[in-house]
Amino acid sequence: MSEKATGGRFHIPQIAAEFPPTAETLLLDTYLTDEPSASSRVFRVYRETPPHYHANSDEYLYVLSGRGTFWIGDAANSGEFGPGDFLTFKRRTVHALPAILESPVIFLAIDAPRRDPKDIIFVNPQDGTPETFVRNRGY
Repeated sequence: MSEKATGGRFHIPQIAAEFPPTAETLLLDTYLTDEPSASSRVFRVYRETPPHYHANSDEYLYVLSGRGTFWIGDAANSGEFGPGDFLTFKRRTVHALPAILESPVIFLAIDAPRRDPKDIIFVNPQDGTPETFVRNRGY
């Protein structure tokens, strides 16, 4: 395990500011912690994210910046989000971010247990793969 396994201090605004203006994937993320029981990440969303779910972890998202629309469960459960909002959903719950209203959209995420980067299942398989969904920027 890395030295971060015992704890750490992270300057979230600095990490958020270091994301590039564009990306080839839908998201870029930076893991802060990565333990079997839970992982924490900062990630930036670059494009609308189609309906998908994660099979093995619950996700807790705190909106650091940006605005958009987000739905959980189905598109009828849609709403706008912005800085300071907290979005939560259990594993296997379909969710999507159909519109980015103001960039950059950056989240602080807690996943429990740890979310493997390949744990992404698109409702429509043609919408993407784990490789087109997210790329990790490292610590």
